[in-house]
Amino acid sequence: MKIILASGSPRRRELMKYISEDFEAVSLDADETLPVDIEPLKASEYLAQIKAKAASEKYPDKIVIGCDTTVICGNDILGKPADKNDCIRCISELSGQTHQVVTGCALAYGDRITSFSEVTDVTFRNLSRDDIIAYADTDEPYDKAGGYGIQGKASELVRSIDGDFFNVVGLPVTRLFNELKKFINTIKEN
Repeated sequence: MKIILASGSPRRRELMKYISEDFEAVSLDADETLPVDIEPLKASEYLAQIKAKAASEKYPDKIVIGCDTTVICGNDILGKPADKNDCIRCISELSGQTHQVVTGCALAYGDRITSFSEVTDVTFRNLSRDDIIAYADTDEPYDKAGGYGIQGKASELVRSIDGDFFNVVGLPVTRLFNELKKFINTIKEN
């Protein structure tokens, strides 16, 4: 069965190749407004479902994978930094703290949809102001949730990871592989 990855992220596209070479990546516009009362840990899965449903309407005869990654520090969702000052604020908030990186994935085929979230704990080392500014001066943080890319220069900011490294990059490869296999089997059975 043909698979559509509803994501414009180059990192997700690379990671998806570990699961299947037979997919097409598409970028779609979907309303990513979160309900005001949503629990932070549920936000990624909610947005992944929106993306999967939007793509499934366009590709009803294909399996669609929608994804979204959020960085949660305390009870706050840290989005993509708007500018250097916002990046400095995000990284300062993460300094010396353990935060959660949550990737929600939704699988859709026609009117069927299933979803899950994968959570990875990431602990940053205590960062100096110079460390934070030096990182904010790179091009890396500005298109990434929480303002950092663990697979790049931000690897120097991290003290430890508890969970799936690929989840922090943006796609929980092992879990998605297993969930996709189950989803395809249920489609074939019906």
